Amino acid sequence: MNTTPPTACKAWQDLAHHAESWRGVHLRELFANDVARAVQFVAEAPGVRYDYSRQRLGAMTLRLLARLASERGFEQWREALLAGKPVNDTENRPAWHTALRAPDAPEEVKETLRRTSAFAARLREEKRYQRIVNLGTGGSDLGPRLLADALANTKEAGSLEVRFAANVDPRDLERALEGADPASTLVVVVSKTFTTQETMSNAQAAKRWGAKAFVAVTSNVELAKKFGTDEIFPMWDWVGGRFSVWSAVGLSAMCAIGPERFQEFLDGGRQIDEHFARAPLEKNIPVLMALAGVWNTNFLGMGTQAVLPYSNALRLLPAYLQQLEMESNGKRVDREGHDVGYATAPVLWGAEGTVSQHSFHQLLHQGTQVVPCDFLELGLEANLSANCRAQADALAFGTDDAALPSYRRYPGNRPSSMLTLEKLDARNLGRLIALYEHKVFTQGVIWNINSFDQWGVELGKELARKILKGER
Repeated sequence: MNTTPPTACKAWQDLAHHAESWRGVHLRELFANDVARAVQFVAEAPGVRYDYSRQRLGAMTLRLLARLASERGFEQWREALLAGKPVNDTENRPAWHTALRAPDAPEEVKETLRRTSAFAARLREEKRYQRIVNLGTGGSDLGPRLLADALANTKEAGSLEVRFAANVDPRDLERALEGADPASTLVVVVSKTFTTQETMSNAQAAKRWGAKAFVAVTSNVELAKKFGTDEIFPMWDWVGGRFSVWSAVGLSAMCAIGPERFQEFLDGGRQIDEHFARAPLEKNIPVLMALAGVWNTNFLGMGTQAVLPYSNALRLLPAYLQQLEMESNGKRVDREGHDVGYATAPVLWGAEGTVSQHSFHQLLHQGTQVVPCDFLELGLEANLSANCRAQADALAFGTDDAALPSYRRYPGNRPSSMLTLEKLDARNLGRLIALYEHKVFTQGVIWNINSFDQWGVELGKELARKILKGER
């Protein structure tokens, strides 16, 4: 597998030259000169349509980007990822999150899914607990929190109220426990090491509050037993935290939505795995998402990315993707330990539409920074869809009416893509998350960085421990 710097690839040099010819090209011209553009730059996967016609690129751009991926050994890296080979080289581990949703999953994965499904079904049927409080942070919080917030229906039979606490600030746990009865509250402690400061501080505080029922999701069985958990579900070192919602880490979400819908969530992710493995690059949605991002970041000089879901149910998606993308690819050192001389992950941010239109869209339309956007459209609500498409068109085409005063003009030529789902259900949410996972991996391959470690979070934690001990 190729581990040379991408800048040494012939395709990178050709792309840098090619980009110069795109500096003065406007999206208005591209659509005016090519009536087929709106259908040509579209790809489909099960349940998902990806329209990237509003990106500032052409057919030659895509050919060069695909060639860059091939020169970087993308096909070999993809095969290694899906086969469970150690693609996380700094820790010599696989990043085998796709095994969590595979039909031929390892037996330990199948057994854990059987156990978590039975546990969640029993809790929903018995109604012994009125509230579940999930204690985790990072990947042990963001994934199950998104899943529960997007899909839980507290009015359905067997539903459980699930809340989350991730911050060491005591107020976070206070909010999660507010109004609850200790006797009818189950606390789920999610920590691979069972030593994570935020999580264990909250777990001890929950004990002091009076909680008696604790379940652990961890790889440290000894510490979990010592703490007094009633049941322990495993975590594996071949699954990174930000890729772990498909595992027992998603237990609280499974309790909120039910094991049947959690299985549909897994099935949706698996369908995208199959698409990622088999679709040609020019029709492969996560690959196209990655290539568009590389083009914008490295060749058009755009250092940020906005994600705008036009769905209240997906309001937590930008926060989830912030960790997925920036913790994965926010790296300044390549796989050989050399400083990189090119941009890697852009700063990712966003919020739900239409709320965001009355917040930061002013900058998107008329600011001095050009921010590529991912619009997420669900085809069920006409008002939301109209606003979503209108914003994408306004960013792309702007206004060219010279009679307008300057402050009323929109420059346009601001790139975006649109992901369209027919509806938001568990299967489609699984598809959506898997798309972004594979996008992140593909970009990591192109940038020659390890997307599966996160050493950048360690120093601050070490210094905080020293400060608490009075050593600094």
